[in-house]
Amino acid sequence: MDKNYKAKILLADDDPDILEFLSYNLKKENYRVYSAENGEEAIEKSLKHKPDLILLDVMMPKKNGMDVCKELRENPQLDDVIICLLTARNEDYSQIIGFESGADDYVAKPIKSTVLIKRIEALLKRKIKRDDLENKIFISGDIKIDFESRKVYVGKKEISLPKKEFKLLKLLVSQPGKVFTREEIYSKVWGNDVIVGDRTIDVHIKKLREKIGNNYITTIKAVGYKFNLE
Repeated sequence: MDKNYKAKILLADDDPDILEFLSYNLKKENYRVYSAENGEEAIEKSLKHKPDLILLDVMMPKKNGMDVCKELRENPQLDDVIICLLTARNEDYSQIIGFESGADDYVAKPIKSTVLIKRIEALLKRKIKRDDLENKIFISGDIKIDFESRKVYVGKKEISLPKKEFKLLKLLVSQPGKVFTREEIYSKVWGNDVIVGDRTIDVHIKKLREKIGNNYITTIKAVGYKFNLE
């Protein structure tokens, strides 16, 4: 296989026809593809191959996709992997459960291969490794963030962010487009051992929007928040 592949993708689905179809189309686009036919194999191959993106079917034997997603999210070795759930179900509650399990995106089957490839390309473009942010400058639209100096600019104006607001913004921009659940935000911004009120996140999000504008941070009802690239 060409060493200059675009990215490593793991396909996890118990339908061999779907695996064969998706694998064929992704390989044509120069992706390195691995396959798993059940939840346990998906975890095993994720740890072995460290894929950039996982397409994870929700209904699988041994472990379902939601449980696999939660387990992968708890593993620091796979902190930056993008997880996209595949399911034949399209109800809102399934999407909510999917995001709460740590998924980055959600695709209802059946889906055309051309559409799925475009979705994959968009997801991979969003990926910014958290470890690389420390010495980088992030720019999106009018926003400029210097992570090393902890300075934030909207246009040419520098704005002042308290420690928690800056930490919250940094978390959201670490993976643009990813929906961060309220539980993730509490854990990563305030810490598991800190007790805060239910409205704490909402208040900090409101303050961020007042300072950077309303278009960048989107509320996902009953789930959490995500940062939108301009």
